[in-house]
Amino acid sequence: MKWFGWKLTRAQQEARDCYVFISPAIIGLIVFLVGPIIYSFYISFTDYHILSDPVWTGLDNYIELFRDPFFWHSLKITFIYAGFSVPLQLIFALFLAILLNQSVKGIYMFRVIYYMPAVISGVAVALLWKWIFNPEFGLLNWFLSLFGIDGPMWIYSEDWALQSIILMSLWSVGGTMLIYLAGLQGIPTELYEAAEIDGAGWFRRFWNVTLPMLSPVIFFNLVMGIIGALQVFTEGYVMTAGGPNNATLFAVLYLYRHAFNYMSMGYASAMAWVLFLIILALTMLVFRSSPAWVYYEEQKVRRKPKKKRSEA
Repeated sequence: MKWFGWKLTRAQQEARDCYVFISPAIIGLIVFLVGPIIYSFYISFTDYHILSDPVWTGLDNYIELFRDPFFWHSLKITFIYAGFSVPLQLIFALFLAILLNQSVKGIYMFRVIYYMPAVISGVAVALLWKWIFNPEFGLLNWFLSLFGIDGPMWIYSEDWALQSIILMSLWSVGGTMLIYLAGLQGIPTELYEAAEIDGAGWFRRFWNVTLPMLSPVIFFNLVMGIIGALQVFTEGYVMTAGGPNNATLFAVLYLYRHAFNYMSMGYASAMAWVLFLIILALTMLVFRSSPAWVYYEEQKVRRKPKKKRSEA
């Protein structure tokens, strides 16, 4: 077959068709993702207020950023949120996955029920929990009152707002639970049978079989959890607007304020790149630590012994 005067082989025709079909996705990726990323890096070195042309200022935005006490406060709040929410989600999702991995009647229905909250829109979930946390008519304080407990102000209190959002983060563990469940079902039953024959109880089987075999899944969920937690935005924006008294001023929410409230796109872009570098550094740190605790069965390949040289 000829194409613009060139005679193409079957392999070349298949490659051409492949590039033609994926070209809309590639063009969209370049125009709507790669292009804005490169442009945001450029305007992070400028004074840009949307309505005026960018003015090159060099490192002024970054210098001002590191002198900004609210930026450091937003990072502190974000790290506290990530430090508590990520481990809680990993542990709670694993607990649910183990429960839902049992062979009991109606288990598929329970799996659907526990996964469904993960597919609900973030704004809808934030509004729902805002009503649940309401100190006057909220469901949570009503439940506590049944036991004679006077519930706190939750998101309306500076002392409880961040803890409330951390508690709320457990709502969306369905996706993590599903990945754990897939990992659990991929563990060979022979390993549990061999451990049971050796006299291992349920805890020893869990510690010596389940956790090592699940370590790649835990590693994946940990990386994705860190990336997601450090970019938390919807909860702080919809439920508390960063308050009370900046108790839930997350880093991305502070970035949003500078970008769309103060129209300081250059400063917001500098903040975005600093946050990107922080997330990248933490992700690389987790990757560097993985050889010490992540077990890949296929890596244990017996090396063939080297042949000895024949004696002269």
